[in-house]
Amino acid sequence: MSEKLRDRNEIPEQYTWNPYSIFPNNEAWAAGLEEVKELLPQITAWRGRLNEGPEAVAACMAQLEELYRKAGKVFVYPSMFYAVNTADQEAAARNDQAQGMFGQAMATIAFVEPELLAIGHDTLKDWQASHEELAHFGHYFETLFKRQEHVRSAEVEQVLGLVSDAFRTASATHGVLANTDLPFEPAQPSEGDPIEIGQGNIGALISSPDRETRRTAYEHYTDAHLTFKNTMANNLSGGVKQDVFNMRVRGYNSSLEASLKPKHIPVEVFHNTLETFQKNIGTWHRYWRVRRQALGYDTLYPYDIKAPLTKEKPNISYEQAIDWICEGMKPLGEDYVNVLRRGATTERWVDVYPSQGKRAGAFSTGFPGTHPFIMMNHNDDIYGMSTLAHELGHSLHSYYSWGNQPMIYASYGIFLAEVASNFNQALTRDYLLKTNDDPQFQIAVIEEAMSNFHRYFFIMPTLARFELAIHERVEKGQALTADYLIDLMADLFGEGYGQEITFDHNREGITWAAFHTHLYYNFYVYQYTTGISAAHALAEKVLRGENGAADRYLGFLKAGGSDYPLNILQAAGVDMNSPEPVETTFAVMSSYVDRLEQLVNN
Repeated sequence: MSEKLRDRNEIPEQYTWNPYSIFPNNEAWAAGLEEVKELLPQITAWRGRLNEGPEAVAACMAQLEELYRKAGKVFVYPSMFYAVNTADQEAAARNDQAQGMFGQAMATIAFVEPELLAIGHDTLKDWQASHEELAHFGHYFETLFKRQEHVRSAEVEQVLGLVSDAFRTASATHGVLANTDLPFEPAQPSEGDPIEIGQGNIGALISSPDRETRRTAYEHYTDAHLTFKNTMANNLSGGVKQDVFNMRVRGYNSSLEASLKPKHIPVEVFHNTLETFQKNIGTWHRYWRVRRQALGYDTLYPYDIKAPLTKEKPNISYEQAIDWICEGMKPLGEDYVNVLRRGATTERWVDVYPSQGKRAGAFSTGFPGTHPFIMMNHNDDIYGMSTLAHELGHSLHSYYSWGNQPMIYASYGIFLAEVASNFNQALTRDYLLKTNDDPQFQIAVIEEAMSNFHRYFFIMPTLARFELAIHERVEKGQALTADYLIDLMADLFGEGYGQEITFDHNREGITWAAFHTHLYYNFYVYQYTTGISAAHALAEKVLRGENGAADRYLGFLKAGGSDYPLNILQAAGVDMNSPEPVETTFAVMSSYVDRLEQLVNN
């Protein structure tokens, strides 16, 4: 008999997140949805009137902030139910309603920025200086006028807002296929019964100590994606074409520029990151070699990348994970630790364990006016602990940003987000390595660290190179077929594996399909690599006890989006215009490889 994933109702309430802290029931959510709809005509009434003066602008902006707050709560609530049970059709319907509402809201407010641009920057600066209600909008106005050449007429902006819901279809279809409809053959251990494969437990299966479990889990998981390779390729092609469409409508030179320039990130940061990655790829080749020797294998395969290097895999309960993370984060002070512990326990921010129909992976969500929330698939191991530390980094970032910034600056963007998450992991690992000198435990901590580096510092930059190539191909009017995508992906992995890993071309080449929504967010994945780089650069300062480093980091968390991302990081102590943070992080990774080699040899 197969080992079954638990049904949702079998998970104890204390290990589930609490959407009812947003709305007490579905009826209250429906009433909230109606409130949002009632706000839309009130905002529409300002159309054509913003040039009447600062009072009109202030009143309109105040209503916009009210709309964002209410719409955010309406959006988050159903998404939480759907994320933990993608087969729940009622939750799917409410989630679809919320997405439709969001698209309608974006279309309604589309007139605002074109009208503000028509008023002129100098006039808006004068109004801001003389009217208290507009005092905090200075940075927003400045960034708006930096985007001026790419903002279209109110009519075009309205159309772009209206199509935003339809443009989610490619990503959503991929998600439904991958999370609900994709059939997986069970993994077959070398001994015992078959084990059911789901998105919630594939990570645990490919880190199993049993090589047959890993091999069959990897092969059956990738084979399921290969079965639908043409559908998934068509979906991805549709997503890239949407990016190219938006790039051309807004007058950017490339999809890459269209993604980075509105966020005020120079394209050179993207290229420098990937160039530094390629320059240091030999560090990965060395790690594969150490790993193969530690496992005692003649040949290393992709399904061996997360094979445990110790026979005593630490069992880490959710409660133990919280305790260790809190100890690791003590350099940031009592308030940070208390908020973290409360959120992870009594306030039920976290949906902890895998279950039938639950989405793969982990993420932090929420909106100003709600708690931060975390969906994860904890497997009571060191990887689950690290994932929890990561997502709590996101959630504490949100907590401090939402608590210290007005709505207009409450969002901080993914470029900054991945700094906070990886910072927590870095401090937690440092605590564990300093306080537990058992060689087996140290090996487990290091191999978890290398697993995280593998995702952020190997997979993600490789996917970023892949993403650049497929966008440039579509921009030239060329097609994206399944075979092309598989060949490209396999070639990039081949470079990263060097001569150290033997892999099946098609199974490794389908990796792009297994990353679900990541490649549907225009040039999203490279920010994982910049994020882990900035995180380790900042963590090194805090761990050395550098004067003011912890306070500067807390200032980074509280800054939200109140300044340009590179400026916020510069104030915290790291310069992302330079390749130095990426080089620093490769040095940290290299030190882990050195330490691992010593431990396994001993």
